[in-house]
Amino acid sequence: MNIHPRDEGQALLGQLGTMEVRLAQTAEEIQAAQRLRYAVFYEELDAVPSEATKASGMDADAFDEICDHLIVIDRGLEGDRYGEIVATYRLLRQEVADQNDGFYSASEFDIEPLLTAHPDKAFLELGRSCVLAPYRNKRTVELLWQGTWAYVLKHGMDVLFGCASLSGVDQSALRAPLSFLHHNCEAVGEWQVKPLRGLAAPFEPLDADEVDARTAMRSLPPMIKGYLRLGASISSGSVIDHQFHTTDVLIVLPVAEINPSYVNYYGADASRHAAT
Repeated sequence: MNIHPRDEGQALLGQLGTMEVRLAQTAEEIQAAQRLRYAVFYEELDAVPSEATKASGMDADAFDEICDHLIVIDRGLEGDRYGEIVATYRLLRQEVADQNDGFYSASEFDIEPLLTAHPDKAFLELGRSCVLAPYRNKRTVELLWQGTWAYVLKHGMDVLFGCASLSGVDQSALRAPLSFLHHNCEAVGEWQVKPLRGLAAPFEPLDADEVDARTAMRSLPPMIKGYLRLGASISSGSVIDHQFHTTDVLIVLPVAEINPSYVNYYGADASRHAAT
């Protein structure tokens, strides 16, 4: 998970103390991000690797070749751990997806109506969010959002979306948080997205008055809670990902509808944690 000392010519997207965020620049850095993803998804969590994945020690797929890889680096570590990648996020712009094999989300959700309904919007798919356990804190999350926001502004993106996961595949165990999302956060109208035919996870929601919103919100993964605070809505239905042992929902967030307090916090020009 280590990378070479930074080339001073590489533009930083943000900096906070000894931590910095930027895009991966080399194949070695992308591989380091893939090893980080493997350590978290397969060694810490419940993802099931193929023999090839296990042999490589990397979480990788064909989309890695066309995505930009946002990385958070800790420059405060010493010795062999200097410049370690501690978090990563995968970004795929619509113009790139259209020239290749589309979006990753299209393997689980019927996103074509969403894209067709907004031909004037530039979509950015976010995925493979991953943070080392000791760095799952406010500082790291802030840098991930700082980097993403700077990227959104640089490329003029209009809509953020992507698969977000709840740990586990037992729908009865996830009934409370999924019911909360169903009653309070589902996208409507032209922003509505559904699972692909035959992939929707079986689910019978609790009645709205049976859902304890505070408890349900606490049980949601930090990344989904972060999206909701930003103003995101959720797909109508979820999909079970057996490889990663998760239940996935699709997040949809028009940039114009991002909570103004977050825009003010990070800056309309992404200046909050801009590198100095």
